[in-house]
Amino acid sequence: MADQSTKASNKESSGEPAAGSVDGKPEQGISRRRLLGTAGATGLVLGAAGGATGYAVGSSGSPGQSLALTSVGADRAMFHVKHQAGITDALQARGHLVAFDLAAGSGRKEAAALLRRWSDTAQRLMSGEAAAHDDTDVARDAGPSSLTITFGFGYGFFARTGLEKQRPVALDPLPEFSSDHLDKARSNGDLWVQIGANDALVAFHALRAIQKDAGSAARVRWQMNGFNRSPGATARPMTARNLMGQIDGTRNPKPSEPDFDKRIFVPASGEPSWMANGSYAVVRRIRMLLDDWEQLSLKQQEDVIGRRKANGAPLSGGTETTAMDLEKVDANGDLVVPINAHSRITRPDKNGGAAILRRPFSFHDGIDADGTPDAGLLFVCWQADPLRGFVPVQRKLDRGDALSTYIRHESSGLFAVPGGAAEGEYVGQRLLEG
Repeated sequence: MADQSTKASNKESSGEPAAGSVDGKPEQGISRRRLLGTAGATGLVLGAAGGATGYAVGSSGSPGQSLALTSVGADRAMFHVKHQAGITDALQARGHLVAFDLAAGSGRKEAAALLRRWSDTAQRLMSGEAAAHDDTDVARDAGPSSLTITFGFGYGFFARTGLEKQRPVALDPLPEFSSDHLDKARSNGDLWVQIGANDALVAFHALRAIQKDAGSAARVRWQMNGFNRSPGATARPMTARNLMGQIDGTRNPKPSEPDFDKRIFVPASGEPSWMANGSYAVVRRIRMLLDDWEQLSLKQQEDVIGRRKANGAPLSGGTETTAMDLEKVDANGDLVVPINAHSRITRPDKNGGAAILRRPFSFHDGIDADGTPDAGLLFVCWQADPLRGFVPVQRKLDRGDALSTYIRHESSGLFAVPGGAAEGEYVGQRLLEG
């Protein structure tokens, strides 16, 4: 995702007794992870200087002393916001995607109770607190670490809960594409949860809490794990790289653009009303055929993408953010950016203005028996309407993208992600109790 990184300052406290202690000893009843300061419902991640500073006992500190969390651990995303967290937030170092199917006998009542439990857990964990019941202590000593937990509904959810009339037209199944090699067991689902954090244990802790909260109401259909570069690993914030080594997400829409909300979010007056301020997530497990890709020369790789591998600049010249000159030719009269280059085909101006907000994770799930890496991209993209966002772009790619030779779409899902829950609400309440 373009220009999305979180700063890690790695500042520690002076070792003085933490607030909420008496003579350097913690008071009784203080949470094991205390967050100081206030946080408004802005939807932004708050850093150590922004007021969400957490405290944890450090092994190097003397008895009775506490060390301040680093900025990575203290960063906090808000739960009660206009749009759910995990859509416009910066890329996170660790991610889990998990889909559930409602269990036999579970209907609207059970689904509402489940979303209430999940929302309560998400709010607690995103604040850096322990789960309300049976916390596993996996995330003990850590702060929120930019944890986001995002909830969505799949096509089948509405029939199972008797809410077919409330199912959005935009949630109709995606068309088939010739490049698809989809595993149905790892596709779709009644409910979808996206978990992201900048600490692997914090992310796993959230995954276990969400799974345990499902109880007898829902069972896991599929689950996938992903990662990105850690915040602070580069000298300056940079657009992410994928496992092909390419800078990935240069032309992502930016919240500062005047038409961003129109492209990415359902308007407040949109239909159905329960989707106001929500978005639609397309989720694809895209395997990269890395052995084949890595046999290409640097020039061949750059021709496939249409950009320089080193800095993401278009082959037509300039820097990463320079507009691509699609008409530029070389001394032989050949197009500098090949006609089937991935970045040429995906341009909004070549797809009727279609735009998606990419927010992926890379994945590596081991080595196959023949030595082939099972690795690639957990592609997650957001749009106000997938029929005007993902579908036209993917249809265009399906007809002649040079990159299609080196990737394989292995699973797919489409989910309606409602707007954020207001204070006192749970996610999806306007659907389930409307």
